[in-house]
Amino acid sequence: MTAIPSFTGDANPYGGGDPYADYRTADFPFTQYANLADRQLGAGVIAANDEFFAQRENLLVPERAEFDPEHFGHKGKIMDGWETRRRRGVSARHPWPAAEDHDWALVRLGAPGVIRGIVVDTAHFRGNYPQAVSVEGTSVPGSPSPEELLGDDVKWTTLVPRTPVGGHAANGFAVSAEQRFTHLRINQHPDGGIARLRVYGEVVPDPQWLAVLGTFDVVALENGGQVEDASNLFYSPATNTIQPGRSRKMDDGWETRRRRDQGNDWIRYRLAAQSQIRALEIDTAYLKGNSAGWASVSVKDGEDGEWTEILPRTRLQPDTNHRFVLPEPAVGTHARIDIFPDGGISRLRLFGSLTEQGASGLAARHQELGG
Repeated sequence: MTAIPSFTGDANPYGGGDPYADYRTADFPFTQYANLADRQLGAGVIAANDEFFAQRENLLVPERAEFDPEHFGHKGKIMDGWETRRRRGVSARHPWPAAEDHDWALVRLGAPGVIRGIVVDTAHFRGNYPQAVSVEGTSVPGSPSPEELLGDDVKWTTLVPRTPVGGHAANGFAVSAEQRFTHLRINQHPDGGIARLRVYGEVVPDPQWLAVLGTFDVVALENGGQVEDASNLFYSPATNTIQPGRSRKMDDGWETRRRRDQGNDWIRYRLAAQSQIRALEIDTAYLKGNSAGWASVSVKDGEDGEWTEILPRTRLQPDTNHRFVLPEPAVGTHARIDIFPDGGISRLRLFGSLTEQGASGLAARHQELGG
């Protein structure tokens, strides 16, 4: 069911000025998790039955939807989202769509995982949003084609049942299915437009793939790492520090507000599983006048373990990737980076491999979730 049922229903027509002035949203508890439908992770909208007015790829654009009231094309109003044509009935006597009529899009998650919540954002769709939406998920190994995903042998699990949504609003849905999913099918009933889709959850990697890799980044989001908490998220999310690739601009990292006390900022991570860490990187790419001055890194083994410093407080340079080889391997399930006194880093990489205990635990969870 929808997490914000009061947001169902009509939105007022656009009356000029700030188009977001009457936009309806809420603080959803599941947004603490990573967006598994992030293009940076490799997500994509691989098919849709209709995209007459606006293309399906807009669903996963990371920025919020934009609205230009004067922007029209040869097909009509150009919207920043996925918008289908108006459905019609079978005859003049029955001009209305049938109850089962709907449009759909197939989404490949950037990283397979357990989904904790979904946001179907109808920003700027005021009189042309769907009456209701539903979302299904499936887990298919490899790189299936749209035709294979739509085959009769693929089992789909309902994550969001057919539920009314509101126009020009962030419609949030909590998901309780304890399964690992690779693909989603989002349905809009009977037609209309959706601006953005966000899929929040926990990455569950393939243990066989990690075993073949041997040494890999054990805190990386795509390998199952996760941000558990951070001291400050004023300018950007801490999850940016474990995204794939190098930062491409300043807001692609983690930056805190300026401190006016004697404290320091930090991020705490959960690793893919118990790991043996042998080297690490701290990157301050694109952070020039605002990079952290110093940093230290610690690990602990288990929720109740003691924190052990593996990199003492070390001077950082702006816009620089810093590499450190540890004098001896460090075993842990969690990691923490402290920056002094404030500022930011763009990426943290912890290179190592799973311990025997970590590998067996990850394999058991993967199997339990139907991976």
